[in-house]
Amino acid sequence: MCGRLTQYHGIHDFVAVLSIPDALINHVGDAPLNRYNAAPTTVLAVLHQHEQRVYADTLRWGWRPHWAKDRPPPINARVEKVAHGAFFRAIWRHRLIVPVDNWFEWVDGEDKTRQPWLIRRADQQPVFCAAIGQFPTPGSAPRDDDGFVIITADSVGGMLDIHDRRPVVLCPKLVREWLDPATPPERAEQILLWESEPTEAFEWHRVGKAVGNSRNQGAQLIEKIG
Repeated sequence: MCGRLTQYHGIHDFVAVLSIPDALINHVGDAPLNRYNAAPTTVLAVLHQHEQRVYADTLRWGWRPHWAKDRPPPINARVEKVAHGAFFRAIWRHRLIVPVDNWFEWVDGEDKTRQPWLIRRADQQPVFCAAIGQFPTPGSAPRDDDGFVIITADSVGGMLDIHDRRPVVLCPKLVREWLDPATPPERAEQILLWESEPTEAFEWHRVGKAVGNSRNQGAQLIEKIG
C-alpha cells in the first residue's frame, strides 16, 4: 500500500452499514468529508470504541513510539508482525477502523512513468480498514504524537499486479468485533490473518496522473480513464 486514500462521503454514510445499536458519538461532523486525495500526515476520520459506545474522531495518519525518533512515523503495519513486534507493542490493543471510499496504488509503466490505479469494493460499499493507534479516550487530553497506522497484508490474485501489499479490510460484522475492547488480542490477530475481505471483493481501474500531487483534490481524481 503506497499511502494515498479517499474519504469523500460523510461519516454517517460509512457507519450506516454497521448497524451500530447505540447512537454514534460524532466528533467529526455531519458534512461530507470531501477528501479525494489524502496523503500520510493528513488528519482523517476514524472509528473507535470506548466501553460500549462507538466514537467518530479525527486522527493523524502516521505514528511512531517515542523512542524511535530517528525515523519518519510509519503509516502502515505488516499483519505478519504487528501483534508480536516491539515497535507497535504500545498500541496493539488500541484498535480502530479507518473508513474509506477507496485507495490508490501506482504501477510502473513501459514509458517509465507511474500509472495510478483506484481500488474499491466491487459492491461500492465502504471500505473498512483495520488500524491501530494512539488516541485520546473520553476524558483524556490529546497528545502531540497521537496517530494511527493501517494494517496491511500480502496481495493475492489480480490485485498483486497492482501492488504487493493491500490494507486489511473487514466486513461490517467483523468491524464491530474488531472495535470491541472485550475482543481478546488473540482473536483480533485471528481476524486480521484469516478473516479479512478477499481479493474478489474488490475492483480497480486506472485514473489520471493528477492524483500523484496530493495538493490536487476533487471528484475528477477518481474517474476511470481508458
